[in-house]
Amino acid sequence: MARTVLFHELGGPEVMRLEDVEVGEPGPGEVRIRVDAIGLNRAEVLFRTGHYIEPVRRFPARLGTEAAGVVEAVGEGVGGLRPGQPVSTVPAFSQNDYGVYAERAIVPAAAVLHRPEGIGAVEGAAVWMPYVTAYGALVEVGGMRPGDTVVLNAASSSVGLAAIHVADRVGATPIALTRTAAKKEALLKAGAAEVIVTESDDVVDRVLAATGGRGAEFVFDAVAGPGVTDLARVVAREGMLLVYGALSGEPTPYPGIDLGMPPLNMRTYTLLETTTQPERLRRAEAFVASGLRSGAFRPMVDRTFTLDEIADAHRYLESNAQIGKIVVTTGT
Repeated sequence: MARTVLFHELGGPEVMRLEDVEVGEPGPGEVRIRVDAIGLNRAEVLFRTGHYIEPVRRFPARLGTEAAGVVEAVGEGVGGLRPGQPVSTVPAFSQNDYGVYAERAIVPAAAVLHRPEGIGAVEGAAVWMPYVTAYGALVEVGGMRPGDTVVLNAASSSVGLAAIHVADRVGATPIALTRTAAKKEALLKAGAAEVIVTESDDVVDRVLAATGGRGAEFVFDAVAGPGVTDLARVVAREGMLLVYGALSGEPTPYPGIDLGMPPLNMRTYTLLETTTQPERLRRAEAFVASGLRSGAFRPMVDRTFTLDEIADAHRYLESNAQIGKIVVTTGT
């Protein structure tokens, strides 16, 4: 038996319950892990409230795709993993099929990565989703190169912070956007070349000034909604606007030719584009592990909670007060 977070109806953090669940043995292609730490992501909030890209198929439902722990058992056909091995999981499966908000969990072996030496459980639950998301979008899909400029919306999120480091690693210039001045110093300290406070600064003027009028080769946007129209204005000729989230909760227009802009590529991106393609995930794992070894990348943990405090952890996640990742420890 393992304490596991379940919810029996859609709703706020209060619908989550800790219940004892029989874990069982891993099937073919599966791994059972002892979960030591869980990385929280907004996808879990959206899934719990019924606003995710896929609906909850049945109740009680599970939550969570990102965790760190130790392999307990492997199923038939699983190679390269053995009991006792420190690992992390990446979001590469549906929460309708698996969930890692638990003391022990079964997950697909394809979603399990070796945890680099020197990376503890808390850090191992905080590092992969942000860096693989940033790498997958900007490098795999976008082809970001040295000398490029990337504008990062919601830059104080775990993905935004990782994208600052990925841009630095590649030799690109990261410009961070943040709603208020409260997080400006933290973003500069994280490595942003420039920080634009959207409630008081003119984003278009500031980006064009910073790029000598050229505009940014990439805009990496987690907010979407009506704001994409202004963001589109700062994209350099033949640049790319990558939308990977919808924090605004509002409809997102497609900027039209009436803006008088140069050619613009606009596309959505999801982490699954990288994590469900073995070769892409292999390259992403190598890139992130290299950055961790060199010190260029580091887990950005804002705060930790215990599994008993899962509702409070979700309330904090929804407050948008954090800078970086929220991690829940299981105490196992």
